[in-house]
Amino acid sequence: MIRAVCLCAGLAGATAASQYPAFTQAYLQRLAGQVDALTVVVKDFDTSAIAAGLGREEALEQMTGTPFLTARQSDMRRTFARHARLTTTLMDLRAATPLERIAMPQRMADPQIVQAAWSDFEPAMPLSAAGAVSAGGGFAAGWAVMLAALSLFARPFRRRAPKPAPPRPVKSDPPVARQKPVLLLTNPDRPRLMGERRQA
Repeated sequence: MIRAVCLCAGLAGATAASQYPAFTQAYLQRLAGQVDALTVVVKDFDTSAIAAGLGREEALEQMTGTPFLTARQSDMRRTFARHARLTTTLMDLRAATPLERIAMPQRMADPQIVQAAWSDFEPAMPLSAAGAVSAGGGFAAGWAVMLAALSLFARPFRRRAPKPAPPRPVKSDPPVARQKPVLLLTNPDRPRLMGERRQA
């Protein structure tokens, strides 16, 4: 029974994990689109700053004086930071192979891009090596998790083995006192019989 449940959990884990390479590809496409859109904004700002004879930081410093300009300055700073971060992530993911991307989940953790990629994601048959590796890992993880869960659930219902009774002390018989041989002394004054020899 336990093996059957663990097998079902392993198959479920394999099915879910086998879609991870396809999802990473969808995430990569969404990431590239996000970087392209941010690049347009960044280049437009830099072009306007250069036309005014200013650098990027100088242009940002001049966006003060009103609540709108101050808020706009904060928005642009977040845009520049996000563009730099996503550009670095895109370069790392493009340089990695599909198998290497399996070990890079931290590079695919942007909430907006994850939501956008998941909304259009369609499961696909895992025909690649990365899909097979992911399926194998998912099967092992599903089996292990279910086995651990069943073990924890069944622990309170297990009967505790009775403690062995302490060994009874073995009574030993008291030592038997050996009796010393009693020497019979002959009376030297007793008259000897005929043929009896005198004892030395």
